[in-house]
Amino acid sequence: MVIKATRKRNWFAYFSDNYRWSFITSIALMRTTVGASDPSEIFEVCRKIENSNGSDKSWTREWTKMGEKIRKLAMEEKRKKHFLSASSHFNRACHYFQMADRFAFPKNKVSNATYKKSIDCFHQYTQLTDAPKIECVEIPFEGKKTLPAYFIHAQNTRREKPPVVLSYTGFDGTKETSFVLGGLALARRGMSVVVPDTPGVGESIRFRKNFLRYDYEVAATAIIDWLEKRTDVNAKKVGIMASSLGGYYSPRSASMEKRIKACVAWGAIWDYHRIWKKRIDAAFKIQLPSPGNHLAWSFNVKTAEQGLKKLKNFKLDGVVQKMKCPFLIVHGEDDQQIPLSDAKKLYSASGSKDKTLKIFNGDNGGSQHCHMDYLAPVVPYMADWIQEKLS
Repeated sequence: MVIKATRKRNWFAYFSDNYRWSFITSIALMRTTVGASDPSEIFEVCRKIENSNGSDKSWTREWTKMGEKIRKLAMEEKRKKHFLSASSHFNRACHYFQMADRFAFPKNKVSNATYKKSIDCFHQYTQLTDAPKIECVEIPFEGKKTLPAYFIHAQNTRREKPPVVLSYTGFDGTKETSFVLGGLALARRGMSVVVPDTPGVGESIRFRKNFLRYDYEVAATAIIDWLEKRTDVNAKKVGIMASSLGGYYSPRSASMEKRIKACVAWGAIWDYHRIWKKRIDAAFKIQLPSPGNHLAWSFNVKTAEQGLKKLKNFKLDGVVQKMKCPFLIVHGEDDQQIPLSDAKKLYSASGSKDKTLKIFNGDNGGSQHCHMDYLAPVVPYMADWIQEKLS
């Protein structure tokens, strides 16, 4: 199935006739800036699958092989007590295993085993790295359930109780990617960071049965309740930053949970039901970040049509008008998944008196979805903004 990767603005699209593969490969390339992947390893996989006619099975197979290769290297270095080298390798192996799992459907014992390897690798990274200080935590959530998360301790600060930011991923991301692409930048600026797998993503859906839901403020409330019991953060200075569908999660949470004092939508969402109706009407022959059946899986239903019904409340009109805290929206001018007009609607509707819409056009930052074609100027912009608002 040919889905052109390029529309208005040229960007590095390795698979020119496969938007989905190109977009996820671009995310892998963005991770190279923080040591969570390597260009040579990425291109080795891409070369092996470029003539596979878009077979997701070949994608899964080759990314799994790369994950195993780097994991083996990490274990060898750990046995030699080369802990920093091992940490770096475990970090990359984690993300390659998650690349492998991304398009694997249906989710089953094999894909879950691959995903568990990714988590084990990242936990090894957190234990062996020299900085920052990281805790692997389980945050109480709705009775006996939990939200698995990483707590990154603030760096470059003398404050005993620094501000804290909740850093979420989106529809089909993971806390590990959110950790490396956004969380580290926040921590370097003197803020502690909670990076959870919230309902519908990562470990939370796979191993905790926390499925996707519209009332996303319940996750923020649980996390802030947990933070208020810690003695090493200022729980009165909480921010939230979230990417992709996180552009729904974070504004909704900040509008409903008044303890949030600053909000960043890393890519805007206005009406997610409308977005998916368009995708279903197009029989998924449209720019998508993941296979169409990811929607049904996220809600634990059987069909995309059933999933679409679950999305009826994934709208911010009538909600975001309640927002009072400072609000930043960043959006790509040529975003092929979510139109720029949705970002403008979100900005106009927000009840915040301190609000900014920053549009990146490809020259000043990535113009594609969540700026994954040119991320280097965007993350510092967001991190500096939220640091200033919480200072």
